[in-house]
Amino acid sequence: MKGENMNNKSLIQNETVFLDEVTELVQKARDTANSAVSSIIVVTYWNIGKKIVEQEQSGNDRAEYGKQVIEVLANNLTRKFGTSYNKRNLQYFRKFYLSFKNFEIVNTCVHNLNWSHFRRLLSVASEAARLWYLKEANNQMWSVRTLDRNISTQYYERLLISPKKEKVIEEMKSKTSEYKDSQFELIKSPVIAEFLGFKTNDYTETELESAILTHIRDFLMEMGKGFAFVARQQHIVTETDDYFIDLVFYNIELKCYVLIDLKIGKITHQDVGQMDMYIRMYDDLKKKSDDNPTIGIVLCSKTDEDIARYSVLHDSKQIFMAKYMPYMPTKEELKLEIEKEKANFYLQHPELADEKAETENGDLKGER
Repeated sequence: MKGENMNNKSLIQNETVFLDEVTELVQKARDTANSAVSSIIVVTYWNIGKKIVEQEQSGNDRAEYGKQVIEVLANNLTRKFGTSYNKRNLQYFRKFYLSFKNFEIVNTCVHNLNWSHFRRLLSVASEAARLWYLKEANNQMWSVRTLDRNISTQYYERLLISPKKEKVIEEMKSKTSEYKDSQFELIKSPVIAEFLGFKTNDYTETELESAILTHIRDFLMEMGKGFAFVARQQHIVTETDDYFIDLVFYNIELKCYVLIDLKIGKITHQDVGQMDMYIRMYDDLKKKSDDNPTIGIVLCSKTDEDIARYSVLHDSKQIFMAKYMPYMPTKEELKLEIEKEKANFYLQHPELADEKAETENGDLKGER
């Protein structure tokens, strides 16, 4: 009986080892298949972008021709292969090729990075920063969320200018540690912080936030017409909760309060909703009868066209989003940023865009 029990125990152990070994084989096969498919997808998208650019260059130089190329291709591909090849995605593929023309650079990273990584990198205007993020994401095996967070918080720029790089690196690792296991995660011009003259040598996120708030305050006090400083981290108490507004000013010329809320990262619908709540609270609790309605500005490192178009920002006379940058860009980068932020501004205020168009049309008629 004792020998029989030992044999049964041995059989169970062998069975467990056998099941573990087969499970590991299946898991490795699935991981390899996922990696291979992901790599093929990225390479395919790069080649499609290359074909689009080559087709444009072999035809007419006009931008209108480029639009036609993508539109015709999108109509054909979506019929055959679905919405992954719609007009918007084809524009991304085109931009992908133009942003990473050296195929070898892309090819060396496709085993560690998927399309979502590359698509996130397309939003980085600086070529040097874009290539640095690509290299680091590949070497450090960053998840998409880690890459997204590092781009949004200007990790590259802060690391570049900080004399205490280890401190910045350690903070980044700490704040993105929760993302490591997520392996299947598929005003009209920017505010440039360098113009404001940082007086700190440390550039962790907390210190960057403090520096931006300090120098936005100083900048508006020195240069902004009619601005009077009211409070920093102003505490607003309601019946149910406590709230803190980053910066509060009163503008004598506009006869209204101006609230500024800083977000170290890209703007979200929640940020817009929070500012809308702050404005309503301020109008209810602080605004005097002869004051004009309160104005709110959400200051962020990355603005968003969809939020400008589909959130409370759209048509709002009281809420604005503005962009800050912690470094001085090149003239070309600054020009692109200003044009992009102007476009976002007019998305928020379509009535002003219509007025602008009417003015320009009137000017053209006058010239004729």
